[in-house]
Amino acid sequence: MSDPIVNFLSKYIELTNEEIDILSNQNLIQSYKKGTILLSEGQIAKECYFIMQGCVSSYYLVDGEVKITEFFTESQPITPVSYTTKKPSEYYLECLEDCIISIGTPESSTELMKKLPRLAALGSNIMEDQLAHQRMKYDDFIKLSPEDRYINLQKTSPDLLNRVPQYLIASYLGIKPESLSRVRKRLYKKSKS
Repeated sequence: MSDPIVNFLSKYIELTNEEIDILSNQNLIQSYKKGTILLSEGQIAKECYFIMQGCVSSYYLVDGEVKITEFFTESQPITPVSYTTKKPSEYYLECLEDCIISIGTPESSTELMKKLPRLAALGSNIMEDQLAHQRMKYDDFIKLSPEDRYINLQKTSPDLLNRVPQYLIASYLGIKPESLSRVRKRLYKKSKS
């Protein structure tokens, strides 16, 4: 079950067999049903997550309307801002599919760092990568048209288009579902001509 975590960490360092065994013996894996709220607005996050299987969305509720900010799928970590700041969360995390997730807590992380001290230094590299990735997504959102955002999503995360309801994709792109339908029709016509 820990292979996704081992594969993820192996992008940053070469793990020894002993380190792989320690990671594999971490028994912090939970199953969640579709619709489970992992974190609510106003709640202080006590856990961080690593998606082994499934899809999780991050969203704000603005005047009762869902505003999607991110989708997380297999082999992606989620460290809620609230987990780091210890302040109430401003957004929600919800399972869009049945999920299998590895859970991290401050206690389990401390224990793991004692067993695998090399991971402590790795944390800042992973965070830098995640921040750079988020910054690039934000920059694309600001400078690209909705149609170009959709094309970008097709290129970078084509599986999401089949896994996530279209109204949530529209929210993520910052447009209404009707606008997404028009974008998709335009792109379909372009591809046929």
